[in-house]
Parts: sequence; structure tokens; C-alpha cells
Amino acid sequence: MLSRPSRFLTQHQLLWLVAALLLLLPIRLHGLAAAALPDYDSVRNWQIVQEIARGQLQHLFHHGSPAFALVYAPVAWLTTDYRVFQHLNAVVAVAAVGLLARYIARNAQLSGWQTGLLVLLMGTSVFLTFSGRDFTMSSWSLLCFAGLLGAYYQRLHFPAAGTLYRAGIWLMLGLCFNYKFLLTLPILAVLEWWRADGLLWRNGHWWRIAALLALPYLVLGAVGVAAGLPWYLWPAIYYKVAFPDAANAAGRAATLHPDFLYYLRYLRDFESGLVWIGLLGPVLLLRQLRRGTPPGLELYLAVWGWCLLAGMSLLVKAPRGLLWAYGLWYALGLLQLRRLPVLALAGVLLAAISLNLFRIQQEVYAYSPTSYPAVAAWLRTHAAGPVASSVGLGLAPFRTPNDTVRVLMQEQDLSALRRQGYHYVLLDAYWRVTNVQQFQQLQQQPAVAAWPEPLLTSPLLFLEHSEFTGLGYEETLRLQRAAQQDTVQLRLLKL
Repeated sequence: MLSRPSRFLTQHQLLWLVAALLLLLPIRLHGLAAAALPDYDSVRNWQIVQEIARGQLQHLFHHGSPAFALVYAPVAWLTTDYRVFQHLNAVVAVAAVGLLARYIARNAQLSGWQTGLLVLLMGTSVFLTFSGRDFTMSSWSLLCFAGLLGAYYQRLHFPAAGTLYRAGIWLMLGLCFNYKFLLTLPILAVLEWWRADGLLWRNGHWWRIAALLALPYLVLGAVGVAAGLPWYLWPAIYYKVAFPDAANAAGRAATLHPDFLYYLRYLRDFESGLVWIGLLGPVLLLRQLRRGTPPGLELYLAVWGWCLLAGMSLLVKAPRGLLWAYGLWYALGLLQLRRLPVLALAGVLLAAISLNLFRIQQEVYAYSPTSYPAVAAWLRTHAAGPVASSVGLGLAPFRTPNDTVRVLMQEQDLSALRRQGYHYVLLDAYWRVTNVQQFQQLQQQPAVAAWPEPLLTSPLLFLEHSEFTGLGYEETLRLQRAAQQDTVQLRLLKL
């Protein structure tokens, strides 16, 4: 009979965990104050949070993540500075790493120094660092996933009503922050079938869990109805994501796009080689699988990682598709190697962390400084009024009021904007990132002013938008290399 591990770390583990998180924090925040919000969704989320704070709920279910806007709305009562929201979201991403490391360190019985290096190893993942600097639901999604992962592991090993409902609560929270938690349901169903202990079906647990998961939809759905929204709007977003009714501005219409090499290429080019040990090493543990017997920690983490990789490889892809898996593979790399002598293990882990830091400098920090404030200053000096912008909203946080930036999706709309009093259009190279090929004439016009914007040439930013464009890995990077040939990315044109 397994003995239940303590729900708390030892004092030694806790000290190393806290120290490592304090080291990780400046790594995640470095240069963030000089960076812009990196994408359209981040800016749009920032705008919607302000709307919610003013009691305007028409976009409460934007992207099927009402909890995200509700969590940050109180902050908007105090400030609208986008940097505050961006930094808070980055801190949440660090907390997510801490929660995941706490669960793994406790159940793997890591030593204090191993716990600290685990935090730094997962926390310096190049993609997790990049995604931790935006203002999307990724940070909260990662936090909820870490909570669900630990809670469901307890449910498998110590079946009781308490562990079952704790996992259900984390799943409920995850669904409130990110519709992608729906993708955990088939994995949880398979694990529940494999455990074969019947706990879910005894004593009415199944309908209580179902009621728990339905509760936010009922409560927030009622709030939406009171605000004049259709009662079915939140679940309808799921249907629209799965079955888009039309192609987007980049021409991508399908949700399914099988490609089993996309993520492997990303791991090869951007993450430490240690992830390959975490990804492939646990294959040797498969012989331990016995139906009715809960998987050990390493196999449990590996099953989640493999299922996420297989499932996401069938859909349109971007590195964020494996948001939850990067930390698992780094942790599995450590767990697979911890049989090495102490000095050898420490050396390998420090080398992997150092490589990650080097890549973070190259792929994240180097693209951070933004020129949008200079664009906004020029417009203020020339009393420019409202401005159109090609696809991107990056200028909006630097304008007062921020809704004086109008997204332009095609050149044919320029004449109507001119009649509405728009005198300038910003040819924002975000159109290259999104592959919206609608601005050929504007590219031929002379600019009244121009500025570089390094982030709009970032390989990671381009790859993050391959889900929008529907392009494969190599096609996306070809777009990025072409965009990198531009000396400036922000061109201000007179209408």
C-alpha cells in the first residue's frame, strides 16, 4: 500500500525552490519594460480588460476565456498602463513554474539543489520565456495545468472523493481560462479508464463533477444574458474554433493540419537537447504499464507529454500548442539523468540552463526594444488624429485614447477611412507576420517617417502565428527570413 507523501516540501526543498524562483524572476522580466505587447491578441486582451472594468461585457467570452478578463479587470480600476498587466502576467508564469516544480520535487523526492535546478531548467525554456512576456491566457493556463497535473496524480494514487474533487476544481478553473483544456478531457478519460477503480462512478461522484464543471457556464452565462449576450455564446465559441465558418485574413480555413515534424523541428532549433532525453527516455518505462495500476511519476508525465504532442500534431500548429509539455520534458530529462554522479548531473543541468540563457538572449531579449513610442510621439507632435494600421494593434497602447488606432485588413478600406477623417496609415510589418498579403500598393508609397521594430522580425513571433497562417514550419521561417531583410518595420504614410 502506497503511503501518501506530504503535501508540503521539506524546508530544504522549499528554500531552494524559492531561491530559484527569485533567480528566475529577473530572467523573465529583463527588458520587458522596454518591450511592446507582442501580438494582436495581447493588445486586444488589454483593451477588453478595460472594457470589462467599465462594466462593458460584450466581449466577456472573447476566446472562450472569461476568467482572464475578470481576473485583471480590478487592475484596470487602478491603471491602464499595459506594462503593469504584462509584468503581472509574467509573474503568474513564474508562479506556474513554481507550482509544477513543487509537485514534481515532492513526488520525486528531489534533493534541495535538484529542486532549484529543476525550477531554472523548466523556467528557462526558450518558448516559456517568450510566451511569459505577452498578455494572453497562456500564463494562467500553465498555472491551472500544473495544478490539474498534480491533483490528478494524487487522485490516481490515492483514490478518494477529496482527490477527485480537487482535480475537478483545477479542470473547472482551466476551462474558465482556456478552451484548450477541453483537450485534456480525452487524456483524463483514458487515464480514468486505465485506473479502473470505479471511483468516478460511485456515490454520485460523476454527476457532482459534471455539475462542478457546468457551474461557471451557468453563472457566467447568466451574467452574459443580463448584459444582453446570447446564453449559448461561450460554448458556441468552441464550435467556431473547431469549425470556422470562413477563411481568416491569411486564407487559413481548416483546423486539422497533420504534421508530425513541426514540433520536433522546433525542439531541435530552439530548446535544449535535454528535452529529447525527456521526450524519448521514458519509452523504456512502458513495460511497467498495467491496467488497474497507476503509472509512476515519470511515466505519468511522459503520457501527458506524448498525448499532447500527438494531439497537437494533428491540428494547425504554433509553439504554444505544446505550452504544457515543455516543462514536463525538461523535468523528465532531469529525472532520467538523476542516476548520474552528483557532479556529472549538476554539470549537465547547468550546461542545459546556460544554453537556454544563451538562446533567450538571441531569441527573446535581442528583439525586445520597441519603437512604437516614437511613432506615437511623432503623431502627437503632428496632431495626426486617428490612425489606420495594417493588421497590427501594437501602436494602440501608446496612443491616448488607445481606440484611435484602427486595424486595416485590406487596402480597399482606405478611401472610407479617409472620408472618416484618417490622415495617416501605419504600414506595420505585422502584416508580414500574419501573412495578410493585401498591402502591395502601400508598400510602393513613400513614408513620411519610418522606424525599426525588431520584434516583427522574430522567428518565434512568426512561428507563433503559423496557427493563424496555416503554414508549416519551414514555410513560416522563410517568411521570417524575407521580413528580416527590411531595415524598418514601421512606415508611416500620408493618406
